[in-house]
Amino acid sequence: IYQVYKKMTQLPDKVVLFDGVCNFCESSVQFILRHDKTGSLRFASLQSEIGQQLLTAYGISHELQSVVFVESGKAYTKSAAAFRIARYFGGWWKLLLVFSILPAFITDFGYDIIAKNRYRWFGKKDACMIPSADIRSRFLE
Repeated sequence: IYQVYKKMTQLPDKVVLFDGVCNFCESSVQFILRHDKTGSLRFASLQSEIGQQLLTAYGISHELQSVVFVESGKAYTKSAAAFRIARYFGGWWKLLLVFSILPAFITDFGYDIIAKNRYRWFGKKDACMIPSADIRSRFLE
């Protein structure tokens, strides 16, 4: 499915899907943009048409409370997505990958705590973020 979809839409190989109304998620996207040394990661909100299409294509629930990272035809969620994204960081931030040796049930537990409380702790917007002109090309809509 992914290969057909990619050919139809010329979808980039590395896509970060994020909650576009979550303040914490927007801050995370800004962090990724600053630390993605390859400049190869692209972004779309989960609420967007392309985000919804990718969730469907990969059989992921539209109710999922997680970042999704699509890379090389495979979708990763929760802490697995975060660790895959961190591989593109430069400098000391790559040290975050040391936590990827922990079992997923441990890292996902921590991820789930933040995901379930993100609106309460960090707030929520009424609409998805609008990227500035200098980073707009990194967003799929």
